[in-house]
Amino acid sequence: MVIQAAFSSFDYLNISTFSMKSPANSRYFILLQVAIIPLCCGLINWILIGTVYWQNWRTFGLASSIIVILSISNFMVNGFIVPRLRGSSPEPAQYLTKTIRQYMSTATCSCLHFGLAYFIYQWIDLPGFVPDPLRLMFCVLFTLLADAVVTVSYENIYNFGYWQQSRQEVETLSKAQLQAQLDALRQQVNPHFLFNSLNTLTTLIGEDPQKAEIFCYELSSVYRYLLRSNETALVPLTNELEFINSYYHLLKTRHGDGVTLVTHIQPGLKALHLPPLTLQLLIENAVKHNVILPEEPLTITLSTTEQQRLTVSNNLQRKPHRDMSNGVGLSNILTKYQMLNLPAPIIEDDGREFRVTISLV
Repeated sequence: MVIQAAFSSFDYLNISTFSMKSPANSRYFILLQVAIIPLCCGLINWILIGTVYWQNWRTFGLASSIIVILSISNFMVNGFIVPRLRGSSPEPAQYLTKTIRQYMSTATCSCLHFGLAYFIYQWIDLPGFVPDPLRLMFCVLFTLLADAVVTVSYENIYNFGYWQQSRQEVETLSKAQLQAQLDALRQQVNPHFLFNSLNTLTTLIGEDPQKAEIFCYELSSVYRYLLRSNETALVPLTNELEFINSYYHLLKTRHGDGVTLVTHIQPGLKALHLPPLTLQLLIENAVKHNVILPEEPLTITLSTTEQQRLTVSNNLQRKPHRDMSNGVGLSNILTKYQMLNLPAPIIEDDGREFRVTISLV
């Protein structure tokens, strides 16, 4: 019958196409079917046959069996059609389109199945059954009304489950983002970099106060940006480049001719975005793992392509005793790009040059 078909279709969808991850919803519909199906089966047959349906056990048995068979058939047809209709309008925003299409499909299928019962009863000469077109019309109207109520209720509960799942996913992503941001902040505001910078500043104060003043200004700019970097998921490339200029000034003051930063950025791409601290993570990674000497300078290059990608590369001259690395820097970058549903960075190492290519948004 119509109620069974519609709700059974929902269970089919719930298991095979949506997986709402809410056992309460599945239990709810199972209990609803158990409670409503017998009632509606009785109503359908009472409308078609009349009070004889309740008074004659043979009529009751035959009519109930036929309705059950038709219900199973209706369930199978709807179970095949409805998932395909849902697949054509999967988004919750398409609620009205989905509801209308589903109602027209299930209502047509149900009316054909349960209208067929009228002709089967007439064909088998069901005891006590008197063919009456008016009863058939009432059966169709009841089926249409019941299907409308069920379809609207089903869509509302479906969308509520979808909303619950989406909210859980957002919360999970938010927690992961916060953890990644915290890890990134911990990685960047590391004591070694701060202590080295303060030692450099202390030396400069005695040797060149003016240079020390500039160094102090750049150091404050660097840490101001670091502390604000968690406020947004993406920042303009031009902001990252300004920050990198301050960061590079600190590196240049410490290492002198041992480090060089070369930039080839197309002006039209500076307005594009990327996760904050991405460039600093990559440059720090290069400084951390390579020898930096005036006679063996480390050259770091920032360049963009016409495909709206940015490449950070450096010549490889690995330290004899490599620093312990936990890979947090590159891991943070990969995590951020994954959370933002952006193409994963491409990491290349040919033995002479280390390159990381990232997408700009």
